[in-house]
Amino acid sequence: MQKGISVRILVSIFLSIFIAELGDKTQLATLLFATDKDLSPMSVFVAASAALVCSSLLAVLVGGQLIHFISPTTLQVIAGIGFIVIGCMDTRRLASIARR
Repeated sequence: MQKGISVRILVSIFLSIFIAELGDKTQLATLLFATDKDLSPMSVFVAASAALVCSSLLAVLVGGQLIHFISPTTLQVIAGIGFIVIGCMDTRRLASIARR
C-alpha cells in the first residue's frame, strides 16, 4: 500500500538530512572541488548532486529491503547504538589529540 506524501514529513526529512550533512566530509570534499580553478562550479554542483542522489537512492532501496528482515524498532536501536559508539570514539580521539 502506498503511503501519502505529507509536506510536514518532507520538510522534516529534508531538514534532518540537510543539518546532518552540514560540515560533513561530503560537503567539505565538494567545497574543495569548487576551489579548483580548472572545474566549473556548475559541473561540481551537478556531479556532487548526482552522487548524493545515488547514495540516497541506495540507502532507500537497502532500507526498504531491510524492513522485511529486521523490525524498524530494532534498526533504530542499532543505528542509535552505532551513533553513540561513533561519538564515543570521536570524543576519545579528540581527547588524545588535545593531550598532545
